[in-house]
Amino acid sequence: MAKQSNQKLKILYLMRYLSQHTDEAHPASRKQIEEHLAKNGIPSERKSFYSDIEALRLFGLDIVYDGKGYYMATREFELPELKLLVDSVQAFKFITEKKTNSLIQKLEKQASEHEARFLQRQVYVRGRVKNMNESVYLNVDAISSAIAQDSAIRFRYYQYGPDKRPCFRRDGAFYQVSPFTLLWDNENYYMVAWDAGAGKLKHYRVDKMEKIAATGEKRQGKEAYEKVDQGSYLKKTFGMFTGEEKVVRIRFENQLMGAVIDRFGWEVPTLPDGPDHFTARVAVVESPQFYAWVFSFGTAAEILSPEPMRQRMKERAAEILGRYP
Repeated sequence: MAKQSNQKLKILYLMRYLSQHTDEAHPASRKQIEEHLAKNGIPSERKSFYSDIEALRLFGLDIVYDGKGYYMATREFELPELKLLVDSVQAFKFITEKKTNSLIQKLEKQASEHEARFLQRQVYVRGRVKNMNESVYLNVDAISSAIAQDSAIRFRYYQYGPDKRPCFRRDGAFYQVSPFTLLWDNENYYMVAWDAGAGKLKHYRVDKMEKIAATGEKRQGKEAYEKVDQGSYLKKTFGMFTGEEKVVRIRFENQLMGAVIDRFGWEVPTLPDGPDHFTARVAVVESPQFYAWVFSFGTAAEILSPEPMRQRMKERAAEILGRYP
């Protein structure tokens, strides 16, 4: 009976072996494959071996024989695609180091053991700032489920205090909002939701949310959300601060055109302003983060209008200078 059961599993063992141990540079001979099957208590005959290979091909696997041996020629993910995914997982700050390593190990299984060595770059994860909140994955799932169910959610929201411990806002009272989407900005996940009490859309850091639960109440604020241009939403919002949207004219040195395009996109309106500068008209939500962004360019960027924002920039510069008498 055991022998018969093993025979039923033979084609699965064969498929796994070809997937894990072979690629174009590392074909496996029939003898090597049969030895592997024998180690797992599965005898193989010449005739059945070829019929099993053909069955896997008919199933859709790209198995090639190159005269030396058999190998899996193509997979669901090509090696460059897996490298891109590995690098992305490593780059995301919201994914913890533990989860990063776990995901990379799973991605390695999508390649042969030989190609997987090119994906083993976990050394870049060590020492990098990574989120310590493992619950972020559960939070994303809970929010996505509520959106699919058209349900409002409740949760507690916190920030970190001077002792690096969570400090709940509203003295730990629950927030209740209508979630609409998840956005990625500045290496963090944010939930965009309608706050009925405030009568506007707000943003919440997903990794700072706790005890998320769907209320079963139908979401509100759909009309307001549908009016939002998702394509330009993040371009206007710095650090996910909410506020009044304003059109700002900024003068930049020519060397900063790339930085302006990175932030606002190729369609950003720009005009030459002398041989060394250009001006850009951008729609932004005024916030401390916006002024910090302009500050980061030093004298290479200057707010020209509107005048109130120009003055606020001047006041902020004076406040900062006052810190260094």
